Amino acid sequence: MNINILKNKIIVNKTGDKKFYNESLLMHEIKKELISMGLDVIKKLMYKDGHMVADTQQYIRARNGEFAIYDTEYSIRLLHEDFNKNDSIVLTKVNH
Repeated sequence: MNINILKNKIIVNKTGDKKFYNESLLMHEIKKELISMGLDVIKKLMYKDGHMVADTQQYIRARNGEFAIYDTEYSIRLLHEDFNKNDSIVLTKVNH
C-alpha cells in the first residue's frame, strides 16, 4: 500500500494482491501504513467522537486532533469494493 498525503486529501494506491472484504479492515491497513510513516493516528467510529453521522462510518484521526481522514462518499459507495476494483481511492483530509 502506498499513501500520498496532500493538503486536503490522501491518495491510497494498492501495491500488492491483497483483497479487502470490509471497510474496517481496509481502514485498519491504512492506519497501520500511516503509523509506519511516523504519524500518531487512531481509527474510530465517527459517532463515538460525537459526530452526527451513521453509526458505522469510520475515520482515522491524529491522536492530538490535528487532522482527520474519512470517506466523503460513504453513503454511495463501499470503500473496500472500490479499492479492490480500482486499485486506488481518494479520502478527504480535514485539518483542524
